[in-house]
Amino acid sequence: MRLPSPMFRLAVVLSLCAGCASAPVRSAGPAVLTTQETLVTSQGLTEATLRYQAQVASPAQGVVERAEYELVADGQVVKTGTAKLDVPLTPGAPADVSFEERAPYVKSPEDLARLSSQGGTLLLALRGTLVVRSGDREEAIPFAASRAARVPRLPTVVVEELDGARYSNEEVQLNLRLGVRNPNPFPLKLEGLTWTATVAGKTLDSGTLAKADTVDAAATGVYPVELAVTKDTWGPEVKALIAKGLLPYGVTGEVTGPLLRVPYSLTGEVKLNVSR
Repeated sequence: MRLPSPMFRLAVVLSLCAGCASAPVRSAGPAVLTTQETLVTSQGLTEATLRYQAQVASPAQGVVERAEYELVADGQVVKTGTAKLDVPLTPGAPADVSFEERAPYVKSPEDLARLSSQGGTLLLALRGTLVVRSGDREEAIPFAASRAARVPRLPTVVVEELDGARYSNEEVQLNLRLGVRNPNPFPLKLEGLTWTATVAGKTLDSGTLAKADTVDAAATGVYPVELAVTKDTWGPEVKALIAKGLLPYGVTGEVTGPLLRVPYSLTGEVKLNVSR
C-alpha cells in the first residue's frame, strides 16, 4: 500500500489546526453577587448611616471598580452617589465589598410629626449597580438590600418635680424641674427648651434651657427652674394668694432641635410647704 506523502500529511495537520482556531471561544461567565445586606450603623432623629456589604464572585480576574447607588427611605430616594471600591476579583475566591452613606430621611418638621404619629418601623435601603471590569470588558451587577429601622418619635416635656417653700406670708420659692423625655433608641440633639411660667394667671418669668444639649437614648433630660412669688414678681395681692396654701401654675414653651418644633403646655397646683 502506498503511504501518503509528507506534504499531504502536513496539509491535513494544518487544516485541523485551522479548524481549531476558528471554533467559538466560550465566555468565562459574568461576575455575580453571592451575599448582600444593608445595616443601619447609626441613626438620629432626622439622619441615618447605612452600610452596604456584599460578596462578589467572578470566574475571571477583574476588579469591582465602584458602586453607583441610591439611598431610599420610606419608599423615597433621598440621596444618590458613587462610591469608589477598587476591590480585586480572583476566580474561585469571593471578594468582600462595602461602602457607607449618611443621609437625612426626614425632610421637614411636618414629615417628622407624621412619622412619629405613624409609629412602627420604616425601611431604609441602598440599591444600584456594582461596576465590574475584567480586561476591556465592563459589566454592571444590580444590587438592592434594605433594613427596617425604628420610626423617629417626638420628645415630650413633663414636670419631673415641683415643690413650693413658703419663706414668709409674702414670699414663696418654687423649685421646678422640667423633663424632656426621649423615647428613641438613639440620642436626641436639642437646640433649646423655652419656658414661660405663670402662677394664678400671672407671668412670673421666662427663659431658655438645654441649649445645644443632648438627651441620651431612652432617657430624660432634667432642667431646673427657680421661681420667686413675691410682691415684686406677682403683685400686691401676693399675701392673700399665699395664704390659700395652694398655688395654681402653668408652664408653656417649645422644645427645639434639627427639624424639631414641639410646643408644650403644662398646668397644675403646688401645695406649699411650711416656712423655712
